Amino acid sequence: MKEYRIAVIPGDGVGKEVMQEGLKVLKKVSSINGGLGFAFDHFAWGCEYYLRNGKMMDEDGLERLKSYDAILLGAVGFPGVPDHISLRDLLLRIRQGFNQYINLRPVKLLPNVECPIKNKGPEDIDMVFVRENTEGEYAGVGGFQREGSQDEVALQTSVFTRRNTERVMDFAFKLAGKRNKMKKLTSVTKSNALNYSMVFWDRVFKEVSAKYPDIQTESYHVDATSMYMIQRPEDFDVIVASNLFGDILTDLGAALQGGLGFAAGANINPEREFPSMFEPVHGSAPNIAGKNISNPIAMVWTVKLMLDFLGHREEGNIIIDSITEVLKHRERLTPDLGGSGSTSQVGDMICRAMEKQAI
Repeated sequence: MKEYRIAVIPGDGVGKEVMQEGLKVLKKVSSINGGLGFAFDHFAWGCEYYLRNGKMMDEDGLERLKSYDAILLGAVGFPGVPDHISLRDLLLRIRQGFNQYINLRPVKLLPNVECPIKNKGPEDIDMVFVRENTEGEYAGVGGFQREGSQDEVALQTSVFTRRNTERVMDFAFKLAGKRNKMKKLTSVTKSNALNYSMVFWDRVFKEVSAKYPDIQTESYHVDATSMYMIQRPEDFDVIVASNLFGDILTDLGAALQGGLGFAAGANINPEREFPSMFEPVHGSAPNIAGKNISNPIAMVWTVKLMLDFLGHREEGNIIIDSITEVLKHRERLTPDLGGSGSTSQVGDMICRAMEKQAI
């Protein structure tokens, strides 16, 4: 029996609720495939931990996590904790510390989910974002000068290295070659205004594209990309973007696929020298935390991404097929999807569908 050790960080708010459903689905995977098992260790890190202890995670947190096969994260955020602390002291610390330089975000509209764009359906919304995940605009380089005075200056410096930019683009090209769509890669830039970082990005993209003559390429400014995602989303296949641009555009993508309740994400170290981290990106939603009404589908979809990465695509496909089956029953879904169901009830429905899929 193959058993994976999974580090579980439920985090804050609804992260704890959706995590229960993600683990429930993994346990169902194990019961379906008797040769596959999971051992879970829980870590109570996050904003609520910060309010009690003055830190988002323990000082030796990375050392404690590095022996795991993967990390599952629920959500982070809580009233009273500034967002730049919650992001940088936990999420970015893990992403950068474990060299998770690929952020993978599928944007796929499933059947029976309404798209906010008229006359667009599942055949039109099917793209994947490859977002640079460890440097760029989120490198954390900068500072304040003359702080508190009328002459105060804030400096935020983007950092783009050739080595990292090339390997992110290589990953994106290879992914475009594996997908059964258009075999096309779109690069997101803003080189008309960012005359160093994005000019460099464009130059590296052109150089790397020469290694992949069978992949169609195109490059759009980030503002034009956001417009084209609304006007003609069917034209996109794989999209490669910097940390900031990818962060913004993937939330637009979440809207196209029915909302943040479907937004799954993966922070990947492709070389597997460190564990990769998998997280839904809907946030902790403190306004509905504790009500058992949050949509668990993004968390369950995130589990599918983890299984794909670990080499169990068949089990991952059972999960996505089961989500698709459950979406036929709108009245039993969570309130964000027009139903009256609870978080745990939707998780149970997905598990029952998985049993039927596996027969």
